[in-house]
Amino acid sequence: MNEIEQLRQEFNEKISSCQSLSELNDLRVSYLGKKGPVQGLMKLMKDLPKEEKPVFGQKVNCLKSELSDLIDAKKVELEEKEMLSKIESEKIDITLPGRKPNIGTIHPLNLMWEELEDLFIGLGYQVIEGNDIVDDLYCFERANIPKDHPARDMQDSLYIDENNLLRTHTTAIQMVVLEQSAPNPVKVICPGKVYRRDDDDATHSHQFMQMEGLVVGENISLSDLKGTLLFMARKIFGQDKQIRFRPSYFPFTEPSVEVDVSCHVCGGKGCPTCKGTGWIEILGAGEVNPNVLKMAGYDPEKVSGFAFGVGIERMAMLKYGIDDIRHFYTNDKRFADEFKRFE
Repeated sequence: MNEIEQLRQEFNEKISSCQSLSELNDLRVSYLGKKGPVQGLMKLMKDLPKEEKPVFGQKVNCLKSELSDLIDAKKVELEEKEMLSKIESEKIDITLPGRKPNIGTIHPLNLMWEELEDLFIGLGYQVIEGNDIVDDLYCFERANIPKDHPARDMQDSLYIDENNLLRTHTTAIQMVVLEQSAPNPVKVICPGKVYRRDDDDATHSHQFMQMEGLVVGENISLSDLKGTLLFMARKIFGQDKQIRFRPSYFPFTEPSVEVDVSCHVCGGKGCPTCKGTGWIEILGAGEVNPNVLKMAGYDPEKVSGFAFGVGIERMAMLKYGIDDIRHFYTNDKRFADEFKRFE
C-alpha cells in the first residue's frame, strides 16, 4: 500500500511539470505501459496472502484509473495551450494595408485580333471560326491548289494522316463557308491559328494567327477590295496612311496583289525600316478565282468576289513597333505590361 501511495505522489509531481503533449505521452507509457510500475504492482499479487489480494487489486485498479484521468485532463489542458499558441503566432493585423494583386493584361495579339474583328463587324462582316485540323479537300483543292503545288510538300504542311492536316491558312474555313452558302452572297472574316513547317526566327514562326476576309456577290470588284483595305489601314495605322497594290500570285485569287502601306516611321519618304522604299508589305489579296467559285457551287458569270489575308502578328508588330515575333510567345509579363495603355 505504501508503494501505491508513493507511486501516486511521484506521478502527480511529474505530470504537473509536463509542458507538451509529447512529454505527456512519454509519461503515460512509462507509468501505464506493460513495463511500467503500475503493471509491476499487479505482479506483486502472487506473493500476497489470499485474503489480501482482492483489496490490493482494487487499490491498484483505482490507481490506474486515477492516473488515466489525470493524463486525459492534462491532455485537454496542453491541447488548448498549443492551440492558443498557434493562434497567437498566426494572428493577422487586419489594420495593415492589403497587398495589391498583380493583375495581368490583354495579350497584344488578342488586342490586334479584337481590333480587327470590331472593325470588320462594323462593316457588316460575319465572324466565322473553324477547326484547326482540316480536310485536305478544303485546305488545298477547293482553294485551287492542285496536287502538285509546292504548298502541299510535307516540308511546308503538318499532315496528321493522308487526308487531314493542321490548317496552313484560314482559307480552309472560307472554303467550307462558300460551299454551305452557295448560291447566296457571302461577307465573312475567318480568324484563327495556322501551322506550317517553318524555322522560328525574328519574323517567322511555325504557328501564327491569320484573319482572312471573303466577300462574294454581284458586281464585287477590285476597287471594292482597295476601298476596304484602305479603310482598314487607316483605322489601324492612322488616317494619313496610303496603300498600294503590287501584282502577285495566289492560287485562290485572280488577279492577285500584295498590299503595302505607307511606312509609319518615315511617312513614305524612305528609311531603314522600309528599306528606303517608303512602303511596308502588310497582306495579300485579290479577286476570288472563278475556279474557286465554280467548285463551291457559284456561277462565276453571275457573281464575283474578293479575298484578303491579314497576318495578325505582322499587323501587331507594325502597329506596336515590335521587332521580334518570338516576343509574343515567351510569356514575359514585362512585355505584356507594355500594352496596358492600348486596352
